[in-house]
Amino acid sequence: MSARSYDVIVAGVGAMGSSACWHLAKRGLRVLGLERFDLGHAMGSSHGLTRIIRLAYFEGSHYVPIVRRAHALWQEAGAAAGMRLLHVTGSLDLAPEGLGPVESSLQSCLDHGLEHEVLSHAEIARRFPAFRLPEKHLGLWQPDGGFVASEKAIYAHVGLAQAHGAEIRTGEPMLDWAPTADGGVTVRTERGSYSAGRLVITSGGWIADAVPALQSRVSTVKQAIGWFSTQRPELFRADAFPVFILSVEEGSFYGFPLYEHPGFKLGGPHFGREPMDPREPDRTPSPNQLRLIRECLARYIPDAAGDPLTVRGCVYTVSPDEDFIIDAVPGVPQTVFASACSGHGFKFASAIGEILADLGTGKPSAFDLSPFSLARFGA
Repeated sequence: MSARSYDVIVAGVGAMGSSACWHLAKRGLRVLGLERFDLGHAMGSSHGLTRIIRLAYFEGSHYVPIVRRAHALWQEAGAAAGMRLLHVTGSLDLAPEGLGPVESSLQSCLDHGLEHEVLSHAEIARRFPAFRLPEKHLGLWQPDGGFVASEKAIYAHVGLAQAHGAEIRTGEPMLDWAPTADGGVTVRTERGSYSAGRLVITSGGWIADAVPALQSRVSTVKQAIGWFSTQRPELFRADAFPVFILSVEEGSFYGFPLYEHPGFKLGGPHFGREPMDPREPDRTPSPNQLRLIRECLARYIPDAAGDPLTVRGCVYTVSPDEDFIIDAVPGVPQTVFASACSGHGFKFASAIGEILADLGTGKPSAFDLSPFSLARFGA
């Protein structure tokens, strides 16, 4: 079968890939998106109704310009699609004084002029009575944080991409790809082969299959999320309760106000992630992960410590330093990729799609991407 031709092929149509498809297609390019499952599937890291967006970023101040752009693009995409994707609730980092997360989030606010407040233990209890925290805990409040409706975001990006002429094929994973002598690429699937001038790889937990340079650089782990019965749902409404990151002796947890589910959503422990092979179909969280989440609720958020209503696992692709990897495949500049977002990438997807559209068409990015270069790991 002769290869069908496109300007750009995007392999993986999750959070990052769907965004890339939209940004590429609205530039008038012929775009093919290939997805191994269906849209909004629960086999990767983009499901679960909601994903946090934080502008106060303890992982590094260098992330803030990109997440600010993402914040604006989530609003733009939602308006274009006629869907509300971004919900602003404020964000709260909670940790013992001196541990680091609150101080690092504060520094990112100071570096970029973000509105913020440092809350004492007493002020946290007064403003957000659902929390029962140790006295040494402080809070960093940033009013622009919130959450993105995750599956809706993918549907919106795909719909917008299709409206601009993109072709999206589900149930069709990329089997392999190769550069061509004329500076393009060929991509092979079980249904045939395709050619393009450029290739964008955003295949999440499967990224190392497509980018051999990542095979010794990334790992895949399972993270647990759950929704739990609440005794006082009024405490957890989106107009009364923020998204949050909570650092306690049991680990680091993250939570959301109520949204399209009767239960309170909590995920974690972030650094209690368990190794997994994404090819294995089971996404059930381990008993230990569920136990730690329930212990966190019982001790620190007792009004949401009811029975689990829904429990899910998702795949995180993790880099050695927990920072993203966004780069071209070594020696193949016409193929770029983004992955190993290490469990904190979804919020950036609207902007990373734009970044990939720039890189995938030979245009310099508006952002300093050197912190995310593959070269930082050496040979």
